[in-house]
Amino acid sequence: MLDADAFDLRHYISRNPQSTAVWIALVGLILFGVLRYDNFGGAYNITSFLNYNSMFIVISVGMCFVIMTGGIDLSVGSVAAFTSVIAAYLSPYGIEVALPAAVLAGVGFGVINAISIILLRIPPFIATLGTMLGAKGGALVISGAQTIAVDWGSNFTKMGMEKALDILPWSIVVVGVVVIGLWIVLEKTSIGRTVLAIGGSADASTLMGLKVNRATAFVYLISGGCAGLAGVILASGFGAGQPLEGIGWELSAIASVVVGGTLLTGGLGSVPATVAGALLLGLVFNILNFENGRGTISFSAYWQMVIRGGFLFVVILFQAKVMSGRRTREPSS
Repeated sequence: MLDADAFDLRHYISRNPQSTAVWIALVGLILFGVLRYDNFGGAYNITSFLNYNSMFIVISVGMCFVIMTGGIDLSVGSVAAFTSVIAAYLSPYGIEVALPAAVLAGVGFGVINAISIILLRIPPFIATLGTMLGAKGGALVISGAQTIAVDWGSNFTKMGMEKALDILPWSIVVVGVVVIGLWIVLEKTSIGRTVLAIGGSADASTLMGLKVNRATAFVYLISGGCAGLAGVILASGFGAGQPLEGIGWELSAIASVVVGGTLLTGGLGSVPATVAGALLLGLVFNILNFENGRGTISFSAYWQMVIRGGFLFVVILFQAKVMSGRRTREPSS
């Protein structure tokens, strides 16, 4: 049963000081955008922003679980591209068929990763690099290296193009449910505690009798399923399966996770802060686009990437300073 503080954001941040920087940066950028740009806080910009970034939120949360065990999943972008093609082919049967099929296809890649890492003892970097190449090649083969148009006569495009109760995009509603569910799993279940324990020390976790292999398999299946969901949103929102999409998505997911305060070595992580990290990355581009629209200064796509990288560097430095100050204040044992 959830306690009263389960969804108290202030309480959560106080227990996760490594995530302080991302929340400060996110709130600061939102205030900056609202004060500087007309229509920044308008319904159209908010819904468009959430709809597009829902893909990156869900793959980042899946990546967060993997990284908390000390692993990595380089395949998420290619899996999203592959599942977008699968979803597009199945779109004539409606979202109720295409969605679970594409998610299961993503989980299938997670199974391959889990078997490779757990049974074959292949390092996660190498194992997921292999599935990345396999998923990308598979997407190109089954699509003929062409975008695959969806069936506009079915309800498939509802997820990516329509709003629930005419308020929020269906994509962000579905992703929100997934994120909350995974947050509960991490915070309130034994498998969530095992995930964090593995990141601290897999050997110690085994000696403690924890089900290390089960938890490791779980995180890669979750990551694959999240990538599959991102592929459905991609196809539904753009009206076509995109075999050439997904390039660099794994890097964006890793950046969101790290900016959110999750340690790359594992053992420490936050689902809400990962969501904040993904929103922060998207918000940087959103603000740069508004700045270009003002006409006072123009940033090319290349310069936007440079500015985005510099901004992330500042956030990470601030995060490191917060953690360093906290360690300094803690009494030595």
